[in-house]
Amino acid sequence: MNDFSTSIIIDGPPEAVFAAILDTRGWWNTAIDGSTTHVGDEFGFEVTGLHRTRIRVTEVSAHQRVEWLVVDNEFGFTTDQSEWVGDRIVFELQPDHDGTKVTLTQHGLMPEQECYDVCSNAWNFFVGESLRMLAEHGQGRPESNTGQAEPATRARAAADALDHQAASGSA
Repeated sequence: MNDFSTSIIIDGPPEAVFAAILDTRGWWNTAIDGSTTHVGDEFGFEVTGLHRTRIRVTEVSAHQRVEWLVVDNEFGFTTDQSEWVGDRIVFELQPDHDGTKVTLTQHGLMPEQECYDVCSNAWNFFVGESLRMLAEHGQGRPESNTGQAEPATRARAAADALDHQAASGSA
């Protein structure tokens, strides 16, 4: 299985990086609804016309690991709306001589899926840039419900291509 995974080194101790991961509004999406910090919490957000998701927190091991389960999901740029549903999104933290190594793995996000390019690019941005900025400088670059961050631009292009393909096929 070729699940998507990415790793980065963040300049800071595991405690600070862990706190940043739990602050999803600070690095992923400002419009997140619900709590994101304890096992059993459910949260979600919608980027209008692009992405709506609902996620359950299934594991929180202080300063080491956070795991989420995607319970509902819809993309505006895929024909298969079951992509992501049932996926496990795992953050693993390890002390590193330069800070903290964070590995994000989305079990179920694989290269053959329609959303893979957009989603993997989005994770690289949100973890590699936004989460890092939040942990290191106190300010991330989260998305909002209006879809103005870099990943939304790519997703809108994918949605436009899908709409164009659908229109061409029905003509």
